[in-house]
Amino acid sequence: MSTLPPGTTPAAAGGVGPLLRAWREQRRVSQLELALRADSSARHISFVETGRSRPSEQMVLRLAEHLDVPVRERNALLLAAGYAPRFPETPLDDPALDALREGIERLIGGYEPYPALVVDAMYDVVAANRGVMTLFDGVPESLLVPPLNAVRLTLHPQGLAPRIRNLREWRGHLLEQ
Repeated sequence: MSTLPPGTTPAAAGGVGPLLRAWREQRRVSQLELALRADSSARHISFVETGRSRPSEQMVLRLAEHLDVPVRERNALLLAAGYAPRFPETPLDDPALDALREGIERLIGGYEPYPALVVDAMYDVVAANRGVMTLFDGVPESLLVPPLNAVRLTLHPQGLAPRIRNLREWRGHLLEQ
């Protein structure tokens, strides 16, 4: 599952070049600035983005690092460039992550009675404390059916949207994310 840019898959994007360009533009970094950060040349960055040059695996990882690309998306970039993924993806319900889940539960429990929740890269709620239930009071059950998506719940006209005083400004910020 890719979050970069939203709805784009490596196959649909036409290789690693367009994906790197999308990340660079999202981060508002010029080709020259990226080249300087990654110890490369603007010409090489341009050639990679247009498909005229195939970057090495190390170059893909170096560019991703300097663009602050999330690890999951670095795998997508590697795949689009024709390389194997480097970073394993472990589901949160894997027994190996028991300690992490317990830590998350302790953390959000510490915020009670105030609402606290944890979302994944797609804004699906993966954990929430009891305080969240007061926040969701009066929200129709149809919006609370799993998987619970924080963006949908927040912006839906029957969800939390009517309760947000500066919804217009805040909605724009949230959708930009």
